[in-house]
Amino acid sequence: MCGIAGYFGVRELDERVVTRCLELMQHRGPDHGGSVKFTNREGRNAYLLATRLDIIDLRERSNQPLRVGSKWIAYNGELYNYLEVRNSLESRGRTFATTSDTEVLLTALDEDGASALDDCEGMWAFAMYDEADGSMLLSRDRFGEKPLWLYRDGGGLYFGSEPAFVFELLGRRLDVDLAHVQRYLVNGYRALYKQPGSFFVGLDQLAASSVLHVDAAGNERSEDYWTTAVQPDDDMTYEEAVAASRDRIIRAVELRLRADVPLAFCMSGGVDSVSLISAAKNVFDYDVHGFTIVNEDERYEEQGMVDYAVAELGIRHTSIPLVPDGFLEKLRGIIVHRSAPLYTISYYAHWLLMQAIHEHGYRVAVSGTAADEMFSGYYDHHVAYLRDIRAEPALHAASVEAWQEHVRPQVRNPYLRDPDLFTTDPGQRDYLYLNAERFATYLRTDWFEPFTERQFTGDLLRNRMLNELFHESVPPILHEDDLNAMSFSIENRSPYLDRPLVELTMGIPTRHLIRDGYAKAILRDAMRGIVPDGIVDNRRKVGFNAPIEALLDTREPETRAAVLDDSPIFEIVRKEAIEELLDKDFLPNSESKFLFSFVNSKLFLEEFGE
Repeated sequence: MCGIAGYFGVRELDERVVTRCLELMQHRGPDHGGSVKFTNREGRNAYLLATRLDIIDLRERSNQPLRVGSKWIAYNGELYNYLEVRNSLESRGRTFATTSDTEVLLTALDEDGASALDDCEGMWAFAMYDEADGSMLLSRDRFGEKPLWLYRDGGGLYFGSEPAFVFELLGRRLDVDLAHVQRYLVNGYRALYKQPGSFFVGLDQLAASSVLHVDAAGNERSEDYWTTAVQPDDDMTYEEAVAASRDRIIRAVELRLRADVPLAFCMSGGVDSVSLISAAKNVFDYDVHGFTIVNEDERYEEQGMVDYAVAELGIRHTSIPLVPDGFLEKLRGIIVHRSAPLYTISYYAHWLLMQAIHEHGYRVAVSGTAADEMFSGYYDHHVAYLRDIRAEPALHAASVEAWQEHVRPQVRNPYLRDPDLFTTDPGQRDYLYLNAERFATYLRTDWFEPFTERQFTGDLLRNRMLNELFHESVPPILHEDDLNAMSFSIENRSPYLDRPLVELTMGIPTRHLIRDGYAKAILRDAMRGIVPDGIVDNRRKVGFNAPIEALLDTREPETRAAVLDDSPIFEIVRKEAIEELLDKDFLPNSESKFLFSFVNSKLFLEEFGE
């Protein structure tokens, strides 16, 4: 796991710039930093910078940039199946000087080019330079777990794991994209990855599951090396889906336990994280240490289920309280460090979680990201399911009854309390940008951007889940996971984002996804007997969240003054609208989210605006 950066173009970078950039990158790789420079036959300069966080093969021989033959790589990530890929390469006569996954990946690329990625299971962002032909190859993993920011000017291509690295090599900071700030304020985090762009004009990320070929003259060609294919197997029985899911989850966990350092586990009281922990503990006898944020708000508190799981599994556990001390000061520091607002308040809590994991000496954290989007875990999934199974009257009637009894009492979103929402209007999506029209009136200028989604399949539930997986929910989660973890020199691993597992879930018939009002029915039954029954059978959906009132006391005069003091944000947002929010005794969930986004935008513009 590393931080990477670089440049390919006609400029010559000052050595002091390269040195400063490596210093900026140290939090992503505190164990070693290095760079290489090449000039190709077309007169273009190539720079590769890498800082290393030792995870696999801790010896100096695996430091980067690393060379195999004529190829050099700066690589951020982990190739989880590197042992299998290495064995395959050795059978073809290749030899190795290290035991690292970095050398395995580069050797596979040297042997087969970009087509080698089809056999790779892992997460990555890398840049590879070939001295033989003077070309550059950049790539990002299938789900975008690892970031790779790009900026192009007339002279060449800049890239880096974080915007600050690109800015350092470029020699200037890019202008803030105010339209993206407005998008974030009004429509929220779900809108941020529906189209190319970022909080800075001209800065974008390489698309997930793609490779970018840059020839010696600087000409670019992009291609996807993996695409999604939704092909439900209608003949698959529920029992077959459960058995296959169990096997794939266990294998995904097994691969992601590979490390030469101990792993920590992010833990909630839900089936997602506890399934991973239980597989590690009960299947592989791993010495699990779980970490949990303690939230006193009854809407998000699940300490009882956490305590139950800890006792049943017999694992080590650390609780981290969610405290308001120094919130605004810490938040500003986080925003400066990452060159971006936090997307939701959950990721302030997650930042505290990563801080505690770091303080306990861990370099790897395992999280349950994407289980909801793969196995169906949200309240709108229930309502979409009711529409999609309406052609099966008996199943539909039983499912409506279960929904009325078990699900509806927990739902707060007014749209999703109607079981016929999608039957009446399959295109209804106002619940996703809840109160966006009202939040738009808080701005000083008219701003509107309608909800859009990609059409993967005609199945409403499946289409929603895939949009969440690739465009709405998981990309921002991965963005936050990476930045928070790497702030503390921690590698974040997400076992559910395993290609064979994801492809399996895409083949499970929709009718199997929810049972008796239980979301994630397949996941629950797949892990039954491994996960404690009380977790498997718990219907309560909590989510990793917190109200802003838990961290920001808007009744306290000093806090109120800090939120309302002069700032570039008030060139975008009406101050009186924020004053009205602060005057309220209670903020519903959507207004709490808006206030958090406002505070983040305010601090971001104060640090990065003109």
